[in-house]
Amino acid sequence: MEEGGSGGSGGSDSSTSGSGGAQQRELERMAEVLVTGEQLRLRLHEEKVIKDRRHHLKTYPNCFVAKELIDWLIEHKEASDRETAVKLMQKLADRGIIHHVCDEHKEFKDVKLFYRFRKDDGTFPLDNEVKAFMRGQRLYEKLMSPENTLLQPREEEGVKYERTFMASEFLDWLVQEGEATSRKEAEQLCHRLMEHGIIQHVSNKHPFVDSNLLYQFRMNFRRRRRLMELLNEKSPSSQETHDSPFCLRKQSHDNRKSTSFMSVSPSKEIKIVSAVRRSSMSSCGSSGYFSSSPTLSSSPPVLCNPKSVLKRPVTSEELLTPGAPYARKTFTIVGDAVGWGFVVRGSKPCHIQAVDPSGPAAAAGMKVCQFVVSVNGLNVLHVDYRTVSNLILTGPRTIVMEVMEELEC
Repeated sequence: MEEGGSGGSGGSDSSTSGSGGAQQRELERMAEVLVTGEQLRLRLHEEKVIKDRRHHLKTYPNCFVAKELIDWLIEHKEASDRETAVKLMQKLADRGIIHHVCDEHKEFKDVKLFYRFRKDDGTFPLDNEVKAFMRGQRLYEKLMSPENTLLQPREEEGVKYERTFMASEFLDWLVQEGEATSRKEAEQLCHRLMEHGIIQHVSNKHPFVDSNLLYQFRMNFRRRRRLMELLNEKSPSSQETHDSPFCLRKQSHDNRKSTSFMSVSPSKEIKIVSAVRRSSMSSCGSSGYFSSSPTLSSSPPVLCNPKSVLKRPVTSEELLTPGAPYARKTFTIVGDAVGWGFVVRGSKPCHIQAVDPSGPAAAAGMKVCQFVVSVNGLNVLHVDYRTVSNLILTGPRTIVMEVMEELEC
């Protein structure tokens, strides 16, 4: 099949010349702006620049004050002066990534006006280009997980390329992962990814063909972008790195596969539980761990499957019974460089088994003994911890979790 793929392509690849080349560059530019905007959004959530605000007795959720953001950008050296900072944010506004909360101002102004990321209010325009980009980013994140070995250094025509995948193996993987229902559908998906500049043949000589030809992702979604790149007309050429908000921090002090952290129960009783790294969470019995923080205690960790913190079993039906003594709470948890900082365990419903007191989940208000109702809007009351774990690990860095907490706790 490799010969057939190369024979039909000849030198007719028009995606890198003429109007096709201009379109390709524009798609790449759009992708870079989307990634840069998303990384900024996550940082602003993490530092509480984005939050619910009130004005004239009305609450505007998940927004920021333009003037305060300009201060923040200068303080964090993302912009040298206020004029430059305004230009940077205008770039995001022009791409429809941010907007005035009432859509009364198209221009970004350095005043006390409320603005919001469209991804935070569900108004982000999902055109074909954005859909392809988001699909490509999701596939890239799954492929870059420590458990996946599809991306490897390989040689083609005597040249070695990093992080490549073989077309035929990639199609198999897409079907196995449920990303496509058939090999034909998987191949059509790859054609779309290629048309939108997300993947390419390693030497840019061939279209996508079900073969032994090698392909790569054109961009590293995990590279940490600087906002100043938005003012550059050309795509950034800086060296790729995995040091980003979407990448786990490697442990430098030792090579142990497990660490431990303290779990704080509502009664403030301190327990030491074992915690595996996020990359090896599937090996940990019946608990999914969402952090790989450094050891917080010199005490030797106990078994990875500690006794449940629940006083008694609770069913989903009991939680949903009218008048039941449970209160609903919703948390927005922004993962840091090492995860989210909690353990989920159990089945139908799952519960919070442990919380890292120094992690993002604890900061958001999560406690042990809470029951997981939904993850990013998807009801999970009737699934087990494996499904909940997968939803979190394969989803965005910012997760919205609804839980139910017993009123007596």
